[in-house]
This record gives sequence, C-alpha cells and structure tokens, in this order.
Amino acid sequence: MLGRFPQGDFALSERLSATPPGIALGPLDQIADGAARNFVIEMRAGRFHGFVVRRGRDAFGYVDRCPHMGLPLAQTLDDYVTGGMIACSWHGAVFDIASGKCLGGPCPGATLTAWPVAVRDGAIVTA
Repeated sequence: MLGRFPQGDFALSERLSATPPGIALGPLDQIADGAARNFVIEMRAGRFHGFVVRRGRDAFGYVDRCPHMGLPLAQTLDDYVTGGMIACSWHGAVFDIASGKCLGGPCPGATLTAWPVAVRDGAIVTA
C-alpha cells in the first residue's frame, strides 16, 4: 500500500508497468483502424494502465506513460493517435506507432515502454 486518503481507508494502489500473458482484452474490431483504446487492468499487485493502437489487422500495445514527464499520454480517454502517430497531449511529443520511438517533441532518443500484445483469432490478448 502506498498511502491512504485522509477521508477514509481507501488504499492507493501501485501503478504497474507490465501484465502477465494471456489476458483477453476483447475483439480487435472494438478499436477503429488507426485509433487506440485505453485499458486499465486491476491485479493483486496493483493497477496497470496501457493502451493499444490498431493498424489494419495488427495491434501495438504501450504502457500509458510518456517518457518525458511520466504522465499518461492522453488527457481525453482513448485520444492517443493524431496524424498517424501516437501523441502526448501534454507537451506535444509524437511517437511511431510500430516502434514507440520518439519522432519529435521533448523526448529525443526516448521510446514508449512496449506492452506486449497479440491478435489471436480476431481478439487482442496480452503476450
């Protein structure tokens, strides 16, 4: 436990950076081609925040954390992709969808942390 809220006994959970393989996230078709979807997975050890970008029949997963400031990338739910690139809505950093490599903004040389996912029989699963 990281801490408690002053109003009661609600524990703050650890923010995780990985998930075990084999977690079904749902059908690929739940994400429009060229768009992304946020996923929050509650596990015993804490909570994982990630997102998946769809490009055709492929899916690319990343931990929802900008390497520049450590903030979640999207200020609006599922709003991760702009102009064919992953974009951080806080400081304008942009990243390649397939590699997570920073292409511009305040993060030269940095990459997003990959979240291994795969598409199996039309469904997205953690890998």
